[in-house]
Amino acid sequence: MHLLLAQQGTISDGEEAIDLGQSPGDILFLSAADTELAAIAAACRAGEGAFSLRLANLMSLKHPMSVDTYIERTARHAKLIVVRALGGASYFHYALEALHAAAARNGALIAVLPGDAKPDAGLVPFSNVDLDDLNALWAYLIEGGDANARDFLAYASAMLSGAEKPAPAAPLMKAGIWWPGRGLIGVEEWRQSVACIPSSALEEGIPHSAEKVAVGPIVAISFYRALVQSGETGPIEALIAALAALSLRPLPVFAYSLKDPVSTGILESVFSALKPEVVINTTGFAVSAPGADREPTVLETNDAIVLQAILSASSREAWAVSSQGLSARDLGMNVALPEVDGRILARAVSFKTAARYDTAVEANIVASLPDAGRVRYTAELAANWARLRGTHANRRRIALVMANYPNRDGRLGNGVGLDTPAASIEVLRAMAGADYPVADVPADGDALIRHLMEGPTNSGHDGRVIREALSFSRYKDFLGSLPKKIQDEVTDRWGEPENDPYFRDGVFALPFARFGGVLVGIQPARGYNIDPKESYHSPDLVPPHGYIAFYAFLRHEFGADAVIHMGKHGNLEWLPGKALALSETCYPEAILGPLPHLYPFIVNDPGEGTQAKRRAAAVIIDHLTPPLTRAESYGPLKDLEALVDEYYEAAGGDPRRIRLLSRQILDLVTDIGLDQDAGIAKDESEGEALKKLDAYLCDLKEMQIRDGLHVFGVSPEGRLLTELTVALARVPRGLGEGGNASLQRAIAADARLSFPPAGEKGSRALRRPFDPLDCDMATLWIGPRPAILADILDAPWRSNGDTVERIELLAAKLVCGEMECPTLWSETRTVLDQIESCLKPSILACGPAEITSLLRGLDGRFVAPGPSGAPTRGRPDVLPTGRNFYSVDSRAVPTPAAYELGKKSAELLIRRYVQDHGEWPVSFGLTAWGTSNMRTGGDDIAQALALIGVKPLWDMSSRRVTGYEIISPAALGRPRVDVTLRISGFFRDAFPEQIALFDKAIRAVGALEEDVTDNPIAGRMRGETARLAAAGLDEKAAAKRAGYRIFGSKPGAYGAGLQALIDEKGWERRADLAEAYLVWGSYAYGAGEDGRAERGLLEERLRSVQAVIQNQDNREHDLLDSDDYYQFEGGMAAAAEQLAGARPAIYHNDHSRPERPLIRSLEEEIGRVVRARAVNPKWISGVMRHGYKGAAEIAATVDYLFAFAATTGAVGAHHFEAVYQAFVADPDVRGFMIERNPAAFDEMRERLREAIDRGLWTPRSNSARFDLAATQLNEVH
Repeated sequence: MHLLLAQQGTISDGEEAIDLGQSPGDILFLSAADTELAAIAAACRAGEGAFSLRLANLMSLKHPMSVDTYIERTARHAKLIVVRALGGASYFHYALEALHAAAARNGALIAVLPGDAKPDAGLVPFSNVDLDDLNALWAYLIEGGDANARDFLAYASAMLSGAEKPAPAAPLMKAGIWWPGRGLIGVEEWRQSVACIPSSALEEGIPHSAEKVAVGPIVAISFYRALVQSGETGPIEALIAALAALSLRPLPVFAYSLKDPVSTGILESVFSALKPEVVINTTGFAVSAPGADREPTVLETNDAIVLQAILSASSREAWAVSSQGLSARDLGMNVALPEVDGRILARAVSFKTAARYDTAVEANIVASLPDAGRVRYTAELAANWARLRGTHANRRRIALVMANYPNRDGRLGNGVGLDTPAASIEVLRAMAGADYPVADVPADGDALIRHLMEGPTNSGHDGRVIREALSFSRYKDFLGSLPKKIQDEVTDRWGEPENDPYFRDGVFALPFARFGGVLVGIQPARGYNIDPKESYHSPDLVPPHGYIAFYAFLRHEFGADAVIHMGKHGNLEWLPGKALALSETCYPEAILGPLPHLYPFIVNDPGEGTQAKRRAAAVIIDHLTPPLTRAESYGPLKDLEALVDEYYEAAGGDPRRIRLLSRQILDLVTDIGLDQDAGIAKDESEGEALKKLDAYLCDLKEMQIRDGLHVFGVSPEGRLLTELTVALARVPRGLGEGGNASLQRAIAADARLSFPPAGEKGSRALRRPFDPLDCDMATLWIGPRPAILADILDAPWRSNGDTVERIELLAAKLVCGEMECPTLWSETRTVLDQIESCLKPSILACGPAEITSLLRGLDGRFVAPGPSGAPTRGRPDVLPTGRNFYSVDSRAVPTPAAYELGKKSAELLIRRYVQDHGEWPVSFGLTAWGTSNMRTGGDDIAQALALIGVKPLWDMSSRRVTGYEIISPAALGRPRVDVTLRISGFFRDAFPEQIALFDKAIRAVGALEEDVTDNPIAGRMRGETARLAAAGLDEKAAAKRAGYRIFGSKPGAYGAGLQALIDEKGWERRADLAEAYLVWGSYAYGAGEDGRAERGLLEERLRSVQAVIQNQDNREHDLLDSDDYYQFEGGMAAAAEQLAGARPAIYHNDHSRPERPLIRSLEEEIGRVVRARAVNPKWISGVMRHGYKGAAEIAATVDYLFAFAATTGAVGAHHFEAVYQAFVADPDVRGFMIERNPAAFDEMRERLREAIDRGLWTPRSNSARFDLAATQLNEVH
């Protein structure tokens, strides 16, 4: 049946309806596999069937109109329709329903078969033939080969004629070694064959230098048996020739499926005998299942690195012009799922082409043609991994590169959540212990930084020691070896190499230092620092000469065998080029080349790590998050807390004392600006003000903050281990049952903490259990006070917040063993047992596992994959770290759980907006990042769908999203909200199907005939369509443009454009920042729209935005930890303010506990982070343990606070005052920064001075102005 577009739709529809133009035929065969279609076409040519045959690729029938046209023209005349439905019924639901209905109407037979060897009961209802016939047809196709293809057609004909049916399908070899011109061979035959590569295998453009193969490393090439059966082995032969030309021994092996036990048994036998050192795999999907206990795959038999080469389903022409590089189908099958098995993405080595038109079956017979350049790159990457493995550690040359952003000397060795300098020292020491030629390792991270700063850096060149340099002639040679397109682009933008800041005295003076045979360097700036006012107009800015010289030296002068990029994240993987399946003119490939690449990366950021995997062929070595702790009270907050306790204790006593205490409290609150952060209005009653203050202090005290940084290779110990364990055990894990329940909830349950419903007194049966993870902190505690909790803290027990604090303190004492768990506390004991047996050992294993995996990678050996995510969001399965993390199957986003959270958050957001503004919202602007959607399974996109009143539809058997359902106004219970999405560049790359889903859904909502008050989306789309049509556009084009709601970076570019302007002071007014946001983000995306420049339409959308929305999915970081928040959230707010003349509301939502999303204004969130983390002595002392890098963290916090003030005005003077007092006025902190990182201290003071100069902060005292105006460090001692 037809599904009305206005109510339901799919995301897998083709964007254009296709008419295959086939005349009627007796037998129709539809399959998604071109190799299978080619085999059936060959069988048809070889025989003389009594019935006519038509072939079609099922992927051509994704659009409903394509299906309807095909049925009308061709299928309704057929006598037998056979369909191979790869992916199940949900993937081709409309086509299967329509074909089944057509067969029933016309008395035809229809057999719908699984597209693989796995039975699929969901397909059976679409067939009307006997089960025996169904299985017989399926068996011929599963076994494959020429004879079975002929018998398949004979059997189909017999079903129509009643003639005798052929013999059952003949089993063929499931797997084995294949060789060009010889076919299936054994191990000994392979040894003979590999000695001479037949010239027929050498494709045009593949190196012809080696017909004889030396006894070099063995590189296996694994591919589907179907390629042998159909004769479509061109890409495999090209790989064989390219490997042979590099003196490698190619071992081509085919398999029916890597999940088939017979196939894997054969391959395991072959690999055990021949021991390949690298595997190039061309099969799709994954052997392992995400989230399941992992077993090594057959490809890892010899601990070999596995490269994923793609036989693309697209044409070379489509790939060449595509900024995406691969289709959504290829992304899922050949990229995301193979990552689950730990494969390294290489390149697309072949592309589809219509080899010929077969008139007998009226179909194009499609072949995969190899691309010489992509084959060569893949072979060279395999060769370099094999060479790395074959070189003894003491002869390997390894480069270690640390990031530097902003490009200042106070921020060398940046890495999110990582003490990058200390981590680098740990790596150098581990390498020295593993017999690498490491010498003169600095004493610690600070010493390493001091050594590097003696040489050139991104912010300082003149007068510094030149340790490593690249001659001008060598640079010109390297630049000349790059594609001419790159040479021209670099020279056109940056001029001659001699103009580069790194060029000095006829050479490129580079930021490197050698420690024996290891090269440590500071990654050069992308180029925005050189000319920020001009460069911000260039989202796809090409790197300058100095950047290219850095990697030229690393690769060719130093001769690195492998490179380590240390910590999240560098800039190489964000250079211009395709998102996937890069070409030689993509900058990450051109600059890094086919070099083995290892990348220690924080485990909770799968998106940006995945970018390095997909664009720079990186093996991720994930590392633990920083230690986490409770913020607790300190200083004036502790004083206030004591006064509030005293106030409530005095209640009912001497009124004069109560008034005095109240005045003391409110005066102190006003003095430090806490009234603004706590939301206390000037006309607030005293009682209400104190209640808000009490709740706010409790909230701050229980906030989760970081306690220092992680050091790669070092597990937390002692108190840090205890507090991190408590943080991970706080929320339920997995199903949340038994040992995976929340520790804090288990304690509350065992302590029998319950209370009657508000205002009621009843029996115990009516009492509600207390939930420490979801309660109003300021509410008076009326439950029991068991001694074990009462005695743990010498302080009043008055509120729910006091109860939570006691539970947290007890949890820590139980975890560290300081207290024994009561015998009868069964729930708590069960959780503690799980902590001791699983959770704590996983944390302790992280440090050693990180070093072990890095050394395995440097050995050229396989690094096991593992899941990624935020451990504190119920994901202890991401531990231990030290794994090559993978992300999610993008086709399963948003998940049902993410939709439930998104829907709940959307309703709370609307409720908050109505509460703040007294009316229903009409239009929101929402930022969607690829990283957070990978972490959460799609919270952001789910929230956007919920806001417009749409629900995703899932195929529950595969968990994939198949489409959407529009919720009626009656069921929604409120008006729809128009949503403009600003997606990140990585979201664009990783989630094309989600872009299509939201685009189609909001256009469908816009097409509804609903009242404009219920559906402002429809009203706006109609009005804008009319306006555009009146301006001269035809109606179709006008409607398309009126429907754009998804905007992002220019194709091939990334980011929001504000960072360089903020870092380099390249702006004068907020309008300049708004302009940068608009320039960088004004490209429209949607189903079939790959980044169309639409600045005017983005301005129209933002002009009407009433609220800017940003979600934060975990508390392992905060909005003053990263430039991303101010760039996207602040940038959108600045643009909307400039366009509308007034700043929109800004909501920064907390999704860290999925069962309890919280909605806060940006001002509220900034106040919480400043109070609980930034100026908290507990956090400050934590980062001070890390010397230089700790000081850099303090300076970064000030930078990001300043940037929010610049973009939004949401930062109060009291916030600047607080950080000034904590970081500059405090003599201990000031002395620490001056001693350990004077550059960061100077940068921080400069930033605070800038805040004054720009009118963002008026200090309370002249002494602050004088202090910050000091120009020399000795003036502030």
